[in-house]
Amino acid sequence: MYSAPDEQVTATVDVGPWMEQKIAAVLAHRTEVRRGAVPGLIAGLSQDARERLFSTEWYIRHTSADAPAQTELTT
Repeated sequence: MYSAPDEQVTATVDVGPWMEQKIAAVLAHRTEVRRGAVPGLIAGLSQDARERLFSTEWYIRHTSADAPAQTELTT
C-alpha cells in the first residue's frame, strides 16, 4: 500500500464518523472485490482492522509553486 514518510504528513483528520460510508464506497466496486484487488483485500479484513485503516486520513500540504500555473482566459 502506498504511503508517505511520517515527516511529510502535515495534517491528519479523524474521519471515523464517515467510516461506514467509505468502506461501503470501496466495496461497491464488486468486480474489484471478486478479482482480489485492494477492495477485495479490504473486504477480507476484520472490522477492527478496517476501523484502523479507514478512520484517519493523512494529508501532505503542497505549496502553490508545486501546482501548474493557471492561465486566465479572456473573452
